[in-house]
Amino acid sequence: MSGTHELPGEFPFTRGIHPDMYRARLWTMRQYAGFGTAEESNRRYRYLLAQGVTGLSVAFDLPTQMGMDSDHALACGEVGRVGVAICSLADMERLFDGIRLDQVTTSMTINSTAAILLALYVLVARGQGVDLRKLSGTVQNDILKEYIARGTYIYPPRPAMRIVTDLFAWACAEIPEWNVISISGYHIREAGSTATQEVAFTLANAIAYIEAAQRAGLDVDTFAPRLSFFFNAHSDFFEEIAKYRAARRLYAHLMKDRFGAKNPKSMMLRFHAQTAGSSLTAQQPGVNVVRVALEALAAVLGGAQSLHTNGADEALGLPTEESARLALRTQQVIAYESGVTREPDPLGGSYYIEKLTDEIERGARQYIERIDALGGTLAAIEKGYIQGEIQNAAYTYQQSVERGETVVVGVNRFQESEHHAPPVFRLDPASERQQVERLRELRATRSASAVEHSLCDLERAARGSENLMPRILAACEAHVTLGEISDCLKRVFGEYRES
Repeated sequence: MSGTHELPGEFPFTRGIHPDMYRARLWTMRQYAGFGTAEESNRRYRYLLAQGVTGLSVAFDLPTQMGMDSDHALACGEVGRVGVAICSLADMERLFDGIRLDQVTTSMTINSTAAILLALYVLVARGQGVDLRKLSGTVQNDILKEYIARGTYIYPPRPAMRIVTDLFAWACAEIPEWNVISISGYHIREAGSTATQEVAFTLANAIAYIEAAQRAGLDVDTFAPRLSFFFNAHSDFFEEIAKYRAARRLYAHLMKDRFGAKNPKSMMLRFHAQTAGSSLTAQQPGVNVVRVALEALAAVLGGAQSLHTNGADEALGLPTEESARLALRTQQVIAYESGVTREPDPLGGSYYIEKLTDEIERGARQYIERIDALGGTLAAIEKGYIQGEIQNAAYTYQQSVERGETVVVGVNRFQESEHHAPPVFRLDPASERQQVERLRELRATRSASAVEHSLCDLERAARGSENLMPRILAACEAHVTLGEISDCLKRVFGEYRES
């Protein structure tokens, strides 16, 4: 039980990264939101801020995630569906209209096009007169898990890693309070991994990013304090609490022993958690309120710095305003009524928690050693090892559900013959037409020469070795669209096709 003699805020941070944890400051309460046009999402953000969220979390639609403008042939029918459509600086300005970016922290769930979306966000902040050195938030920027579990990649892994590390270097100099990456286990878990695999593969990805940054000439203590993580809050209550503790301890030792970090902040694993979308059921959706509450409580007892709670209706569609409000109220009840915030680590010293923590850490270490033996994370991805391990775990779990060994309430036990579906969120189909019309209007009214000049500069930089961020920023300022920037880089780097 190696965590029992440590105090919260002390290396290796098993019991939390701060001595007082939530007694000093509550976690950031985020609600992940975005749909339709920028104006529609802006209205939801203003609503959530009025209801008490303390940080925004932006969902982008699939075309935006895949580097396609809203008028791309493959975007038809997907514009604004699972997030907001952002093609240009004008869209980003509309998204944050009336929201001062120095008064909120913003998390953007975006990977292949992270550099472009961050550039657009920075330009909006600059237009508001915000001191960029005080700009605070997170961009996911975790491309490796896209090859492993999610699939919204554009370029092959190695040039994609260059974009990631270019963003690291630029952001550390220009927006030092910004978290340059959110290394994500969430999607690995949603794809079917175990808790131990979630920790192992997330930290293996972290190792690859840190090594790439060091090869690019960055000192570990320069960028590591701005690394952040994103974990799933799943349904096995005690296992989840132990998972976060094991991840913190393992990461602290990796940073100190493997990478020689000297700054204690480089060794602190700071993480956002989101309740498990894959645990939500379309059957008896009201029961999802209970699932979300337990998962959120596990994240809090595990020491999350930031939390999103899913809406009860998300197995049916995007959350309605009412379900988003109830999800937020779930966090607020935990924070202000449950009493769990009075102690930094209320479950520290529990024999069961400490045993689970040790087991998960040990299992994750073994996975990392196997990945090292294969030549590292990129090699393990290219060989299909990590993907195969997740697929096997997902298959094993599904078989257990189908045999009835794992109970899912309302699905394989305690079913109801009558289904009472709640009202679901409906996206106005006119929003896609409006988005496409605006995009075409932008192209007709901007300076064609400025667009051509900035794209030529970007392509030249991509063929060389200079940092791409200043060129991407200049292109966004010239009203070059997200799709045009992505296509420019695609001409240089090529396009990834999974074998």
